[in-house]
Amino acid sequence: MKTKSLKHAYFTFGLLIAVLIIGSVGYTLLGYTTSEAIYQTIITIATVGFEEVHPLDNRGMWFTSFLVIFSIGIFAYAVTTFTRYIVEGVFRNSYKDTKVKRKIERLSNHVIICGYGRNGKQAAIELLEHNVPIVVIEKDAGVVQSLRETPGMLYVEGDASDEEVLNNAHLDSARAMITTLPEDADNLFVVLSAMEINPSIKIISRASLENSDVKLKRAGATNVIMPDKIGGKRMAKLVAQPDIVEFIDFLLLQSIDSVLLEEISCKDMAACFTGKSISELDIRNTSGANIIGLKRHDKSYLINPLPETTLASTDQIFVLGTKAQINHLIKTITTDGSVQ
Repeated sequence: MKTKSLKHAYFTFGLLIAVLIIGSVGYTLLGYTTSEAIYQTIITIATVGFEEVHPLDNRGMWFTSFLVIFSIGIFAYAVTTFTRYIVEGVFRNSYKDTKVKRKIERLSNHVIICGYGRNGKQAAIELLEHNVPIVVIEKDAGVVQSLRETPGMLYVEGDASDEEVLNNAHLDSARAMITTLPEDADNLFVVLSAMEINPSIKIISRASLENSDVKLKRAGATNVIMPDKIGGKRMAKLVAQPDIVEFIDFLLLQSIDSVLLEEISCKDMAACFTGKSISELDIRNTSGANIIGLKRHDKSYLINPLPETTLASTDQIFVLGTKAQINHLIKTITTDGSVQ
C-alpha cells in the first residue's frame, strides 16, 4: 500500500516536471530567455492571471492555448493528490518508515514476529518486557498504522511469506522468529522461506489444525504452539487442579520486578564451578535463588534436581527468584573465584 502510494506521488510529480519542461522549451523557441520561459510556463499552468512577460504573437497564443488545455487538468490533479497525501499523512508515514528501516538495519540478535493479531501482540508485549528487541511483520494497513503510532515499535509492512520482506526484517541476523498467522498454510510457507534464508534460526509457529504441527516441524519449526489445544487443556486443569493452574499463572505472569522463573545458560560459567554439585555451590544461601530444573545437552530435563547433581557448561538451569537474586546468581557463577 505504501509503495503504491509513493509510486502514485512520483508519477504525479513526473507529470508536473514534464509539463514544465514542455512549456519552458516551447517559450524558449518563441524567443524567451530560460528564466522568462520557466516563469511564463508556471504562471500559465497555474492560471494565476499574471500579465505575460512579453506580448504574444499568433504562434505564442496558439502555444499558450495548447499548454493551458494540456496542463490545467494535470495541475489540478497534482494539487489534489499532494493535498490528500498531506492530509492523510502519507509523507509523514513515509518519513517514519524510513527511520524505522534504518534502525532495523542496525539490529542483530532480535526476534521477528510475523502477524500482529492476538497471539503476535501478546508475544511482542512479553518480549519487550524482557528487553528483547523485536521486529513485527504485518500486511494489514490498519494494523501497520497502529504500529507506526506506537513509540519505539519496529515493523515491516508486507507479507511475511515474501523473502524480500523477511530480508527487510534482517532475518539473517535474527535470533528467532515467531509466526502467528491465522492460516496454517501461511505459517508453513513462512517457515520454509525463513529456513532458506537462515537455516539455523529458531522458529516458533502457531498451528490450528490437527497434524499441522507435524508438517511445520518437518519444514523447520523448532516448536509449534496450538492455542486451541492448550486452551482446552487449561480449561480441564482448572476443573481438576484449579489451584495449581492459578499458582503457575501467578508465577509466569509476575512483573519483571517480582519473583520470576528464568532460564540461565551455563556456557559462560567459570571453570572453577564446572563439575561441582548444586550443594557445593550453595546457590540458595549465596544468592537467594532456587534451581528448580535442569536441561542437559541431550535435551533431557531434570525436575527439582538433587543437591548432589553436578553442573556442566552445556547445561541450562531454570531458576526461581527475584530479578536481583537471579542477577546475583549469574554474576556469581560467571566470576572466577569462590562463591560469596
